[in-house]
Amino acid sequence: MGVELTALHWIYVSFICIIIALMVWRKDTSLVCMVGIFLLAVTATGSLPISISTIFKSFIYAITELLPTILVISIIVSMSKLLTGTGVNEVMIAPFAKLIRTPSLAYWMIGILMMIISWFFWPSPAVALLGAVLLPVAVRVGLPPLGVAMAMNLFGHGIALSGDFVIQGAPKLTADAAGIPVSEVISASVPLVFIMGIVTVTTAFFFLRRDMKRGNIQQGEVVAIQENEVQSHLLTKRMKVAFALLIPMLFGLDVVAMYYFQLQGGDATALIGGTAIFILSLLSVTAYKKKSLEQITDLLIQGFQFGFKVFGPVIPIAAFFYLGDSGFQTIVGDFLPKQSHGIVNDLGVALSTVVPLSKEVGAVTLVGVGAITGLDGSGFSGISLVGSIANLFATAIGTGVATLTALGQIASIWVGGGTLVPWALIPAAAICGVSPFELARRNVVPVVTGLVVTTIVAMFLI
Repeated sequence: MGVELTALHWIYVSFICIIIALMVWRKDTSLVCMVGIFLLAVTATGSLPISISTIFKSFIYAITELLPTILVISIIVSMSKLLTGTGVNEVMIAPFAKLIRTPSLAYWMIGILMMIISWFFWPSPAVALLGAVLLPVAVRVGLPPLGVAMAMNLFGHGIALSGDFVIQGAPKLTADAAGIPVSEVISASVPLVFIMGIVTVTTAFFFLRRDMKRGNIQQGEVVAIQENEVQSHLLTKRMKVAFALLIPMLFGLDVVAMYYFQLQGGDATALIGGTAIFILSLLSVTAYKKKSLEQITDLLIQGFQFGFKVFGPVIPIAAFFYLGDSGFQTIVGDFLPKQSHGIVNDLGVALSTVVPLSKEVGAVTLVGVGAITGLDGSGFSGISLVGSIANLFATAIGTGVATLTALGQIASIWVGGGTLVPWALIPAAAICGVSPFELARRNVVPVVTGLVVTTIVAMFLI
């Protein structure tokens, strides 16, 4: 099952350490990632021209992978700008403004709603559904956009996705690899998912409140029309109310369609994006009439400017980390050892083979392997490996295969699915208009604290 580590593996590990250090020091890492891509390519191919072109090819690969997310975020922002500019947004948020009166209520209500919706439709569509409506309400009562992003990210891409109790995509992959029924993985993951979730979101809330009191987090402003003008005269009060009712109804129908047609992941995101385009077009024609052709174009330009401004710094970093998975063969070529399953997965296997076996070491190792395989930013690519290693460890220990499998799954998805890898949490960061790197930094201590506590609890459950 193991594979010999090569110079490519050690270069990759070295640059991961450098990138993590720079992020801790609040430094940009784009240049380091581009150097890392070049060194990986030149080590693999030995060709200077190919290595230089690999940097550009890796950018294309990263953009291709991220493009659906870039598109839906840009379109949602365009729609949000139009809602704000016409005054429809004010009518839409009025009911929520009555319920959410404090920053604390905003954090917990947004988080819990995000978790519930994400269980049924996965987090990315849920971010688009909730962010456009609830972000203005939260900011108005004093919760900074960064706090909104943390709530949506930790509850959605953290708690909901790591358990995946309803759709069961994650537990199916890990259970198949571990050779046990899906129901066993889900049963074993329930206490771990909620312990991880409660510890993490509570710790995050504590630090958020502390920094808000100290003035360390800027309140920020909700994304508005470029001219910063609300042109309420464009629509009558009755028309605003009609659109305020129509828009939630259309997104509600999306939710029904997702459930009825079993739309998940990219298909669900596409449905949300298409609905947002329909709303953008209909509202533009109604509000601007003869000028709607120019206004739609202008709004789309503003949305895409925002989208690429947010995603621009992420592309070089995503390009580097994609080389750790299947992207290496696509971008560079077939230069890894024949037994290799990708640089990241090879490192996870190597870690699992150099540790002594016991319940305690097994739990810590599964968390380590899960975290390492999550570094590619998907959270799902390495969980089959986690299931296989959990099976090996449980066989040696004599017990605990379901608990070890669930623990590795949780670590992989919390890191890569994700709350720590910057491009995995871009949807929440982009909708809220905050830096994905700052959001990742804010999540580090709460997530690591949650993983430590969850690992200790798992040792007693094995």
